[in-house]
Amino acid sequence: MHILKIIHGYPPQFNAGSEVYSHNISHELAKQHQVTIFTRELDLFHPDFDLRHETFQSSKNLNGLFINLPREKDGYHQPKLDQIFGMLLDEIRPDIAHVGHLNHLSTGIIDELHARQIPIVFTLHDFWLMCPRGQFLQRNFGQIEFHQLCHGQENQKCARQCYNAYFSGQENDNTRDMAYWTDWIASRMNKTRRIVEKVDVFIAPSRYLQNRFINSFHVPSDKIIYLDYGFPSYLKPLQKAPHDLFTFGYIGTHIPAKGVNLLIESFSKLHGRAMLKIWGHNKGQNNYSLKRLAETCKSANKQIQWMGEYANKEIAQNVFAHVDAIVVPSIWAENSPLVIHEAQACHVPVITADNGGMCEYVQHNVNGLLFEHRNVHDLTSKMQYALTHPHEMVQLGKRGYLYDEYGEVLSVQKHCQELQQVYKRLIL
Repeated sequence: MHILKIIHGYPPQFNAGSEVYSHNISHELAKQHQVTIFTRELDLFHPDFDLRHETFQSSKNLNGLFINLPREKDGYHQPKLDQIFGMLLDEIRPDIAHVGHLNHLSTGIIDELHARQIPIVFTLHDFWLMCPRGQFLQRNFGQIEFHQLCHGQENQKCARQCYNAYFSGQENDNTRDMAYWTDWIASRMNKTRRIVEKVDVFIAPSRYLQNRFINSFHVPSDKIIYLDYGFPSYLKPLQKAPHDLFTFGYIGTHIPAKGVNLLIESFSKLHGRAMLKIWGHNKGQNNYSLKRLAETCKSANKQIQWMGEYANKEIAQNVFAHVDAIVVPSIWAENSPLVIHEAQACHVPVITADNGGMCEYVQHNVNGLLFEHRNVHDLTSKMQYALTHPHEMVQLGKRGYLYDEYGEVLSVQKHCQELQQVYKRLIL
């Protein structure tokens, strides 16, 4: 079987959840099948749409096709990319396509696949098909209250709350600009809605996401299945490295949607001695701002360490072995964060929000703690409990993952076996 895996970024250049998941399943599937990865890269020294081929030394069955899009922003349809992609399809002739994300690529990819009757599987990693910005999190440009949750897509509301930064700023032009962006969003949404009828199977990694796409985006219930992510075998409980202070950990990108600022604020309010270790890419304006916030929250009893990036294969021994609890403070409705599963596989308790798929995999006082979404005071309360009840937190961590008869996260091997069954049903 020749599997075409389509994703908007690929490690090591991109290391968010959908990219890491794509990397894991591509390498596992390549043990038995030919796998071609179609993805993007950002090379400002080469023209847009340049195509680069790469053969991965880790597997003779794994190849990469990298299309250069360093200057693309807020786009959704790139006819030139579609043309190049169509020619590639005629050349490599895959048996099936597995899409992970089309953001920064093109919705026309689906049209090219459909025109050639290549079956399409589409894993949903966020809300990008039904929200132009992907997370139902508003920009709120020029407003005191920013990054507010959005509870439903509406073309005019999107223009007003998320795209008014592109308005000319002249009062006489506002009506014209509002009409332009409302129409732009309407066109974009029409294209993403048409994707639904052309995709053969959608995969949702949480029941929450599955239900939301059925109820809010009208994906037929018989066209979308639930399948949790699969994880590599190197994720396992390890003996904790010696440390004096109760240590909270954060793992992930440092963008506002992840709520790292809420975590720092909550940590600063704790009573007692504690440590917060923050992993992830720690350069750029976001990190400068977060470090400045951390400086204002610093005290003699509480320490914040910026740990930088880590290799995924070493996350158990280099990250989870050094923390007593992981905090996932996202301010959007995350659907199925990989870090929650990874921590549970290593028997590290998770503190996360009572919203979206985050609370689907963490049950309060069963295998972790839940706080009220976006509530700094409640997050502080739950972190304070963890700090003053370390033994209880150990017991929560030992309960790990609750949704498998063996109490274990789904292995990438079993996950890929399920994927292959989906593929085979569509091909035959």
